[in-house]
Amino acid sequence: MKNKKNPHEADLRGTLISVLTVGILIAVMWFAVYAMYVAL
Repeated sequence: MKNKKNPHEADLRGTLISVLTVGILIAVMWFAVYAMYVAL
């Protein structure tokens, strides 16, 4: 039983990856909008 991993660890890792992906997408969109604003 010791070598069995907690089944919630995979869920938390997937959640972390999803949150990071969404955060990066939002940051990229904000940077793109800012870049367009500065280019005007």
